[in-house]
Amino acid sequence: MDEKLTILVVDDEEILRSLLEKILRKEGYEVLLAPGGADALRILEANHVDIMVSDIKMPEMDGFELLKAIKAVKPDVGVIMMTGYADAYSVKDALLLGADDYITKPFKSFEISMVIERAYWRAVSSKNTRRRDNMTER
Repeated sequence: MDEKLTILVVDDEEILRSLLEKILRKEGYEVLLAPGGADALRILEANHVDIMVSDIKMPEMDGFELLKAIKAVKPDVGVIMMTGYADAYSVKDALLLGADDYITKPFKSFEISMVIERAYWRAVSSKNTRRRDNMTER
């Protein structure tokens, strides 16, 4: 990857946000942090974000509600959902709502990097496909 990606990390646990920030900055990413869904939406409105990494279980606005809101206004943002519960239904629901991938907590730093890399290439591929489709419609 030549360009620097901006990743928004959304989690109500400050320790996990800080840990992810360290891991992702070390990998060379620009990192924005939000303690919850409402803050994440404000950050997304004001900043360019390539990928959002969000916890599913959060107070006030859970990760599913945030995922739906983001896909409605910024469908090109790649979304990775995090869960502390290896619950197949949560994972399936997240993917059906438009998440690009998921990761279960606890995870190792190389695992989050791999998931972000996949989400990035999926987003690039999707943008190129849409661009090509728009050119053929003309």
